[in-house]
Amino acid sequence: MSFPTRRLRRLRRTPALRRMVAETRLGVDDLIAPLFVREGIDTPRPIGSLPGVVQHTRESLVAEVADLVALGVPAVILFGVPEHKDEIGSEAWNPEGIVQVALADLRERFGDEVVLIADLCVDEYTSHGHCGVVRDGEVDNDRTLELYRRAAVAQARAGAHMVAPSGMMDGQVGAIREALDAEGHSLIPIMAYSAKYASAEYGPFREAVDVTIAGGGNRKGYQQDPANAREALEEIRLDLVEGADLVMVKPALAYLDIISRARHEFDVPLAAYHVSGEYAMLKAAAERGWIDGTATALEHLTAIKRAGADLILTYLAREMAELLHS
Repeated sequence: MSFPTRRLRRLRRTPALRRMVAETRLGVDDLIAPLFVREGIDTPRPIGSLPGVVQHTRESLVAEVADLVALGVPAVILFGVPEHKDEIGSEAWNPEGIVQVALADLRERFGDEVVLIADLCVDEYTSHGHCGVVRDGEVDNDRTLELYRRAAVAQARAGAHMVAPSGMMDGQVGAIREALDAEGHSLIPIMAYSAKYASAEYGPFREAVDVTIAGGGNRKGYQQDPANAREALEEIRLDLVEGADLVMVKPALAYLDIISRARHEFDVPLAAYHVSGEYAMLKAAAERGWIDGTATALEHLTAIKRAGADLILTYLAREMAELLHS
């Protein structure tokens, strides 16, 4: 007897057959590598909760990007760790601030060979760890937009190909678009962290950028509630109206439904951030021998791509690029 379902199994029988009929393909071109650069250090500093990830010096950052370019990774996104922080995060727009000088280094070395994306926020630069100006214990949305305008122009002048506002302030995309256009940077695209959830999975990232939210606080007042999905689509819609060129869902694995819904709703490039906690959990389980780390990493990123993401920001970028090239 021939079972109708047997034809499905016939196409799974060998690796070549499975590859031939694969519905989802993860490639190096899908990857964006998040990188940290720290001011005032002489050698790269390992990040304890992110095995294999470091805070780079300006020199080691250039070397890392050279390796990523050689592997075919098309883009990197930069996060800065300054020596000095203040109430308004002024190093975010200082022409001599760490991200601005790092962007200049990379643009001089690589030109347009790799897309240089600048994370646009001030939390790495503020003494209180919030993503904007704090007044009476709350983030002042509109005063914060002024800071974002200044940071966007500084990043564009330094050589960024793209800016990525991550603070989840209302109107941030429109304010940044207006500032860039006014300064002659109308061709700099904006990748908006449009659906950024107040997730418990950002802990290792905060270690990486030396951020502690003052008073044991959190960002639930301006980042999205993990319980809400329709709200995420409205946030994306508003960012597109304001001029976003790409949109992002963050985190990725716990929000595959949001990625899928966004993919069906909006016909624009869609990014997903495989965040520090997702990476750290995978590495910790692999280190203990509980899972096959490489196979699980590939499965996770394929799931994000299958859900609808065009681009994946991931600390696995180099590891996956090496695997996909092998």
